[in-house]
Amino acid sequence: MNPKSEPWYIHGILYAVIVVLAFILVRVAIIEPAQVLEDEKYFKEESRLRMTNIKEAQILWEQKHHVFTDNLDSLIAFISSPYVQKIRSSVDTISKKSKDPFKMLTSGEFIPESLFLSPKSHKRFIVQVDTSVAKDTVIDRSGRILKVDSSRVIGKRYVILSPDSKDRVGDLFSDALKNTASWE
Repeated sequence: MNPKSEPWYIHGILYAVIVVLAFILVRVAIIEPAQVLEDEKYFKEESRLRMTNIKEAQILWEQKHHVFTDNLDSLIAFISSPYVQKIRSSVDTISKKSKDPFKMLTSGEFIPESLFLSPKSHKRFIVQVDTSVAKDTVIDRSGRILKVDSSRVIGKRYVILSPDSKDRVGDLFSDALKNTASWE
């Protein structure tokens, strides 16, 4: 008795299904996680480079205006100003190295307009400056209030926050963290 053999196309279909399932397993288990890790590494590195460049722009803004700014549009427009362009094009006389404070981005050349958005979510970076108000009351001898003086101090400290992570540059409450990045 010879058992009836199964047709060849059933075996072919089963082999094809096994090959497709093996390919899907390799793709889901090995290739895609590696791509996700590579993308996350790029987003983190690019975001930190952009935040570092915003920090350098804040430092230059503070050198010129003696306060920091929380207006990202003004800050990025300032990068294209003749004041900053002169600094970027200058060269150290001793070492003959460029004095350009801005870092090249991983995507290539430094473009000021790229500093607006985070590379991962394409949301704007958050830039805040401290504001403090000091009030002083002037009272005469009889106890009447003559006037209330107030002075407002704006822009002695700043913070740059990433919309995609906990990365930050600077601090609103501590002078020790003034130009310090959280990843340094």
